[in-house]
Amino acid sequence: MDVLTNRFKAALRAGQPQIGLWLGLADPYSAEICAGAGFDWLLIDGEHAPNDLRSILAQLQALAPYPVSPIVRPPIGETYLIKQLLDIGAQTLLIPMVETAAQAAALVAAVRYPPAGVRGVGSALARASRWQQVPDYLERADAEICLLVQVETRNGLDNLDAFATVEGVDGVFIGPADLSTALGRRGNPAHPDVQEAIRNGIARIRAAHKAAGILSADQQLARRYLELGCLFMAVGVDTTLLARATQALAESFRPGPAATEPRRVANGGVY
Repeated sequence: MDVLTNRFKAALRAGQPQIGLWLGLADPYSAEICAGAGFDWLLIDGEHAPNDLRSILAQLQALAPYPVSPIVRPPIGETYLIKQLLDIGAQTLLIPMVETAAQAAALVAAVRYPPAGVRGVGSALARASRWQQVPDYLERADAEICLLVQVETRNGLDNLDAFATVEGVDGVFIGPADLSTALGRRGNPAHPDVQEAIRNGIARIRAAHKAAGILSADQQLARRYLELGCLFMAVGVDTTLLARATQALAESFRPGPAATEPRRVANGGVY
């Protein structure tokens, strides 16, 4: 098996929509359960979930036997952290809070070896190269990395056209939770103002010839985003699915009105 080919990146380049799920439980066992569900990709979240380098590694290992593409979101786009994630085998990264073309260009450099970038060469120590058992790893690695940047602030929206066109950025993900907050509509990504910003953002990303992505557990909104041209669409979060299913099951066995009127699950309309 060719461990270097990035199926997710190839699908985006071919214009094939990819449907994914967010992983926030930070556990390889639950990640493997989700790996068999039939999604195209699963995102291992290191920004808001309690993940560290070793727990991310364990989840990458759990997903490896399955035909699903892992994406890793670090807490921040720091060069040293990106280097570590690439070395443990992450090939697709989603970097949060990107706001400028300069920031995007620095991220491109972080995922590439010299002379094209600044990634440190330590493949003999790295799972990514199977500890040098992939003979052409250093020659092919750069081309198989997929860099996704996340726009979720007013500054990010203002500068979207500039950093979406940076060579080496493969896709731009719109973060609806933070974006709705930045636009004064916290917890309400379905508000017309936010929806217009998202629609406009997707159009601008596509005009830059990059893949657009977003997250929404609202199936109607998710299908709408796909119609607008999103190519990578997250349609749920494992933590929310578990919370809702367990609460609904418990409520169904409670006596009285609660059995027929399930408790509403608080959420911000995204997850």
